[in-house]
Amino acid sequence: MKIIETRQAPNPRRVRIFLAEKGIEIEYEEISIMTGEQRSDAFTAINPMQRVPVLVLDDGTAIAETVAICRYFEEQQPKPALMGEGALGRATVEMWQRRMESDLLWTVGNKFRHTNPRAIVLEDPQIAQWGEVNEGRAMDFLKVLDAHLADRPFVAGDNYSIADITGLCAVDFMKPAQLELPSEHTNVARWYGELAARPSAQA
Repeated sequence: MKIIETRQAPNPRRVRIFLAEKGIEIEYEEISIMTGEQRSDAFTAINPMQRVPVLVLDDGTAIAETVAICRYFEEQQPKPALMGEGALGRATVEMWQRRMESDLLWTVGNKFRHTNPRAIVLEDPQIAQWGEVNEGRAMDFLKVLDAHLADRPFVAGDNYSIADITGLCAVDFMKPAQLELPSEHTNVARWYGELAARPSAQA
């Protein structure tokens, strides 16, 4: 069993943090998406979508997409529960995981992919205006997130979850996207600081 990844990319990092929280060790194989290795025939045969990370099981089965990989390990090792417990808990984590992914990680990612000259290898053509639109969307969501975190320690409530992992990676990815967390978002800053201090954040 192994995970094929590009270590500097945010999605593989989400999986590494998830596994670190569970204490699961696994083999990793590195490819470079910045040099186009994901477009090779060998990798395309494993994941035709040409994205990392990909979990390859011992029998050769490939599971792609970050949350799907995390779901596999959650089912294999339920504790600690990082995708919620009970109907309400799982639904709440799923709701916030989706929001953190689509309204923050993806918007920050689009800002990077469409405005950073180095990212032309990932996004061709780059559309600078789309990057700027996504910057605005990310900032709008951070306002919502700051208000939400005013009376809870983690995104989905009292317990650390995959939604927090996605948020941590999104905020960290703001730096290469040339975005800054507005100083007035003190609740986000507190939450981010606590997540970044967890040992798993170094995975």
